[in-house]
Amino acid sequence: MNVTTSGLQMCMEKGFLQVDTKEGFVWSSGMQSPMYCDFRNVFSDVTVRRQLVSEWKELILREFAGVDAVIGTATAGIPHASWLAEELDLPMGYARSKPKAHGLGKQIEGGIGRGVKVLIVEDLISTGGSSANAVEACTREGYEVVGITSLFSYGLQKAVETFAELEVEAHSLYQFDDLLPLLDGDKVDVRAVKEWHKKFSSSK
Repeated sequence: MNVTTSGLQMCMEKGFLQVDTKEGFVWSSGMQSPMYCDFRNVFSDVTVRRQLVSEWKELILREFAGVDAVIGTATAGIPHASWLAEELDLPMGYARSKPKAHGLGKQIEGGIGRGVKVLIVEDLISTGGSSANAVEACTREGYEVVGITSLFSYGLQKAVETFAELEVEAHSLYQFDDLLPLLDGDKVDVRAVKEWHKKFSSSK
């Protein structure tokens, strides 16, 4: 997919996406990785935020025509969904990680009418677990999920298999391959990054 990497370049320069082949990082899933994305820092950076939303809007218009509303995943996907909803002039809601234990016991919030076509918005896709949880919750509560979109995807096999099983299309603004040209070979072992990705990716 031909998309500009200017927003990704800005994230790299700001440290919102880091690559460290010496120490590495441990994800919440327990997986060891040479990369770590902290896109929550986008919230407070107006310049980066505007650039990302502009590029992301074009992706959604191209890949997900006919969407009636956007649903952000709690918690990191909610601000992104809100900005995109404003740009796209669409209703917006959000998906809790689990149903409320009180009140109406809802998992999808926002008052969006049932039966509409919704797009799940994530900040990041690694294994696809949180996206799958949101898709299942939306389906259970009567929405038609037309797809999933994220700011960045690692392109891991686990996520590909998860989305295939759910029969849901996924398109991310940036992919792993968009990151490679931005890496400084004097600071990181690019070959090690590629080998790590090959071990877990859908293209191995």
